[in-house]
Amino acid sequence: VFADHINTVSPNYAHEIQTAEFGHGLEGLLQHRAERLSGIINGIDTQTWNPGTDEFLAHKFNRQRLHDKELNKAALQQHFNLPQDKEMMLLSLISRLVEQKGIDLLLASIPDLLKRPVQLVILGSGNKSYEELLQKLAHKWPQHIGLHLGYDETLAHLIEGGADAFLMPSRFEPCGLNQMYSQRYGTLPIVSPVGGLFDTVVDTNAETLANNTATGFVMDTVDETALMKTIDRSLATFAQKEVWQSIMKTAMQQDFSWVKSAEAYSHLYALAIGHNPKSV
Repeated sequence: VFADHINTVSPNYAHEIQTAEFGHGLEGLLQHRAERLSGIINGIDTQTWNPGTDEFLAHKFNRQRLHDKELNKAALQQHFNLPQDKEMMLLSLISRLVEQKGIDLLLASIPDLLKRPVQLVILGSGNKSYEELLQKLAHKWPQHIGLHLGYDETLAHLIEGGADAFLMPSRFEPCGLNQMYSQRYGTLPIVSPVGGLFDTVVDTNAETLANNTATGFVMDTVDETALMKTIDRSLATFAQKEVWQSIMKTAMQQDFSWVKSAEAYSHLYALAIGHNPKSV
């Protein structure tokens, strides 16, 4: 009510919280103060999350050495006792296992998903019913699903470095970090169209392929049908190796450093002071 300026962690989320779906009762106030409301994407630690220097990877790589990413894929498949097949698309997920993250959408999709030429590795913990169901699925399909309940920093880096694509079907995601880590590692994100996911992933389509801006795959809506449709789009693109590698290189060139975010915050602070010059 009395702030000189209001900021959240992505431009799209700043818009979303002005709606009833995401505003949780504050949407009216936020609409009233919309001219003083903005969003700035969080930065990431580009030294910790750098495939060219990452000590947690089986093999370091960069845009010029994409073939070394395949060695990380083989190491990741070996870690989870999955068949070491580079032609099999390896999907991944690192997440809290809660409804917000769309885990229920993925669980509902798994029977259909495993009819495709894919493998899936999951790292996370959360809702016990989701954990138990994932354990049953991993036991039923050990050639297709690798599961690690809990958190493991080394494994998180290997997953980012070795997977082909990263799933984030979140119901809401103010900013999100893993979609940015994933792009750094050429692991193309498959995301829902919410919050910072919408702001940081450029969907692959005819236009973005033509102008070399595509960096991943964005769902139309947040539901099981849209998730499978988007995974199918990614599978069709994965089959086109040169196209897939081109998208990987574009994703790996994105600047998600704190430098850009810090510049935006510096401008925001100047703006806030301008709103209330007597405060200095």
